[in-house]
Amino acid sequence: MNRRRRFLTIFCVVLVATSCIRPITDDPEPDFPPGPEDWRIHPVALDRVHVNDEFWAPRMRRNQQVTIPHIIRMNEENVRHDNFRRAAGLLDGQFEGYRFNDTDVYKVVEAASFSLVQNYDAQLDVQLDELVEMIVAAQEDDGYLFPAWSADPENPAPGVSTERWAYVHGNSHELYGAGHLIEAAVAHYRATAKRSLLDPTIRFADLIDDTFGPDGIRDVPGHEEIELALVKLADVTGEERYLQLARFFLDQRGGEHDGPEYPDGEPLLRYSEPIYRQDHLPVGEQREAVGHSVRAMYLYAGMADVAAYQDDTGYETALEALWNDVVGTKMYLTGGIGAAGHIEGFGESYQLPNETAYAETCAAIGLDLWNYRMFLATGESRFLDVMERAMYNGILSGVSYEGDTFFYTNPLESTGDTERRAYYSVACCPGNIARLMAQLPEFIYAQQDDVIYVNLFVGSSADIELSGGNVRIQQTTRYPWDGKVEIEIDVEEPLEFELRVRIPGRAFGGGPVPTDLYEWGGGGFEEVLVVEDFVDEEESDRAPGSGPVSETGFASIRRTWSPGDKLNVTLSMAVRRVAAHADVETNAGKLAIQRGPLVFTAEAVDNGGSIRDLVLPADADLSARFDPDLLGGMTVIEGTASRNGTEVPFRAIPYFAWANRGEGEMAVWLPTGDSRE
Repeated sequence: MNRRRRFLTIFCVVLVATSCIRPITDDPEPDFPPGPEDWRIHPVALDRVHVNDEFWAPRMRRNQQVTIPHIIRMNEENVRHDNFRRAAGLLDGQFEGYRFNDTDVYKVVEAASFSLVQNYDAQLDVQLDELVEMIVAAQEDDGYLFPAWSADPENPAPGVSTERWAYVHGNSHELYGAGHLIEAAVAHYRATAKRSLLDPTIRFADLIDDTFGPDGIRDVPGHEEIELALVKLADVTGEERYLQLARFFLDQRGGEHDGPEYPDGEPLLRYSEPIYRQDHLPVGEQREAVGHSVRAMYLYAGMADVAAYQDDTGYETALEALWNDVVGTKMYLTGGIGAAGHIEGFGESYQLPNETAYAETCAAIGLDLWNYRMFLATGESRFLDVMERAMYNGILSGVSYEGDTFFYTNPLESTGDTERRAYYSVACCPGNIARLMAQLPEFIYAQQDDVIYVNLFVGSSADIELSGGNVRIQQTTRYPWDGKVEIEIDVEEPLEFELRVRIPGRAFGGGPVPTDLYEWGGGGFEEVLVVEDFVDEEESDRAPGSGPVSETGFASIRRTWSPGDKLNVTLSMAVRRVAAHADVETNAGKLAIQRGPLVFTAEAVDNGGSIRDLVLPADADLSARFDPDLLGGMTVIEGTASRNGTEVPFRAIPYFAWANRGEGEMAVWLPTGDSRE
């Protein structure tokens, strides 16, 4: 299939296009816009998947029971809610805080809504009603909804003009806020079938559509987000004009814009530089990831969304080049991106400092969602490999084991003064990780006609509708602690279809990532892959239908399946050493540790109170052991290192779990004692 056709796909993605989430009530579904006739892959809907996984299910429960209520409480205590009340005229006073703080409220509405689909909670549903009522009360008569302006139009928040839309490309965040409002409204409607937030949001979107465009204001948001949100709104309403508006905002980048820049002397002026907001070139001509990393991820995701509906080889070429640049030169081993803290963004190629790594949680989440879109458009597992790396490492590290403290940045080395915080004045990351966690089930399975994809190894069940009948898949595994996965098929009667199981690139000759940015070091190990399917004894004479791993990275099995048929997948969980590309100077003479999808790190608490003088030779004998008493149970890596020429016990834990036992030194990359040539 040629590259143009590969990008023509209609999909409803978790945090990409939530139209595949069915309301939990019996209200009828809305009509959806027609997609391309040659559509390809789409996720199995959130309400069709139930997670019972040893690793993820407890974290999802904690997300709903601890993280989401904590964020709502923090938003109340940190005047996010009061700003809506001021905009509604229910409370006196000026807007407090940053102009984009409304998005923290929208994100938690989205997170709570999605969590209701997996585990309904009547009290949370009522609490959502109260938040929605508060948000809608702040809306202006013509549909405009932006508390940073409405609370006091004569004295708006810093960075916002007294005139609406004046500093859109200069960073006012009006359209950024509108985008997160749209995402929240679509999620709330899909989860509850209530239109209490959706209808007011449509009024706001209509105002934006009337205001911007070829015959209106020709401008782009300084912070991308509304582009991907408008695609979601097009999905849920069937209104193609929202899709066209998303395309307009994308295609305006790199050109002349209406509206002024910030006035001279404005402290926010440096944030409005075109390259910072990916506005230096038309999007179809961009080849290098530059500027603010979160904005870049939202831009690329929006491009992939629009490319899913419209034939544009320029978008395809740009997305592939940008992906190669990010994953090939600018991604941390943990799946984090963004090396330059002063711009919260990308540095030069191979500029990946460890201790000063910015690696914002939001950026890793954006990388995750962009890569999922790329998989849906192409069917290639390399994008899921990157997604999995970010999920288990650079994203999960952003929230504590207890679920109520967070990292904004995720360095790969610490002198001991790094700890998670209960909240932030800029609190984008807590809400972002909460909404991603609530949507996890929709990443696990996907389908295309009579082909079912198993994307992630997560203990779960899924009910999938095929044209020939219904299929129930039950996945049993202890992944990422164990590499054994059992997939059981249940059908009402024998049914032919194709099952495609993702085999990580590392499992069939690939390196740690699908580029040469990292490679196996210290001799490495061969991954062992076993794929076997079997049936009930009564039908044991029926030949299995397994096939080799395809060039797209899936083990494909097409057969007539019967109730009780099973597929076993066993992936090696050998402890492996990883070396960085020679141009990553900060990691010269150092190796990292990986087992399965997990990156490991050494903490001082496990290594004699310090790791600064610790040396771990490249040929060190390392072994894995499951410790049931460590933070709910997890695998640790143990062996022998040296300190000042003396052998000492060594221990490493999964990177995502660091900084849960007090402050202390930490490092992912450890010196081997050998200098790199």
